[in-house]
Amino acid sequence: MDTTDIQTAIEAGIEDCEATVSRPRVVDENYEDSHFAATVVSPAFEGQSLVDQHQQVYDALGEHMTTDIHAIELTTYTPEEYDEHGE
Repeated sequence: MDTTDIQTAIEAGIEDCEATVSRPRVVDENYEDSHFAATVVSPAFEGQSLVDQHQQVYDALGEHMTTDIHAIELTTYTPEEYDEHGE
């Protein structure tokens, strides 16, 4: 699974979502590195706790969280939060 596959899965699983996925560290060619980072922006996060926002992302990734992704660093925003504090 690559960054594009993860981005597609997140965006398909969360309403009106925009996701940006990267690899936060250099990939070791001798060992498949399955660590990722994602910034996810969606109005679906409005009024939800950070834990609930992250759970939505985990739910969107489904089985991939146990089979293809070792770790994912999440940053989640509503559109208003992203406009104010985003990257």
